[in-house]
Amino acid sequence: MKPTMKSSATAASVAALSAVAIATAANAARLCPGNADGLGTARVLEVDAATTARVGRKQFPETLALAPKEVVLTFDDGPWPGTTEQILDALRQECVRATFFLIGRNAQARPGLAERELAEGHTVAYHSFSHPMLNRMPMAAAQSDIERGMVAVDGALRGLAAGGAAAAFFRFPYFASTPPLLDWLERRRMVVFGADLWASDWNPMTPDQELQLILERVDATNGGIVLFHDTKAQTAAMLPPFLRALKSRGFAIVDVVAAGARAHTP
Repeated sequence: MKPTMKSSATAASVAALSAVAIATAANAARLCPGNADGLGTARVLEVDAATTARVGRKQFPETLALAPKEVVLTFDDGPWPGTTEQILDALRQECVRATFFLIGRNAQARPGLAERELAEGHTVAYHSFSHPMLNRMPMAAAQSDIERGMVAVDGALRGLAAGGAAAAFFRFPYFASTPPLLDWLERRRMVVFGADLWASDWNPMTPDQELQLILERVDATNGGIVLFHDTKAQTAAMLPPFLRALKSRGFAIVDVVAAGARAHTP
């Protein structure tokens, strides 16, 4: 069957993204000073709510513009003593950047960890103040908890972030959104993050079991937005071998930032 103009353009787009992924993955190691075998961060992807309001195929029809074998690492619910520090250590060892969706009350209690995430080049974003089921609350109460969380995270960062605030990214606790809340966040120019896959690390399991599970899912989806929780000891223990396994499988890490937030510095 003769390809249509649309299908030809789509194929060309996929081919171009694949070429970018191959080139950036090959160069990632040089972006990790002190660790020649480090996974590295292959490229930066700027995301603007004006054009990308909602991402993550587990919840929404669209996701980020990623090439095959590109991965975005995200962590929810921190900052948390011990486990967040271990995760930051593992990411630093491999020169990998991630996005942290912070609960406001946790950021308020541990501002030093929130500041460390920012200082080490990670994207800091919002995850409500108290982690409620926002879809079960009156609209005004849900909005209040979201806004309180934003104020708490921004306060923990002490104005050190670009523009004085965390990235304009929000993830619903439990992915429990509603159409009115989604529309309200879109009007506020917030990108709502779902996920393309997750480690199911809310379930008790050993680090080895979690590693096997998430690698199977990453291989099956060929990359995407991955959801972890930096409050989980099993995830903190699993992360170093997971990052090494990503490199051995030819995956590349993409650093997601709010449009105009920062330039990429290795």
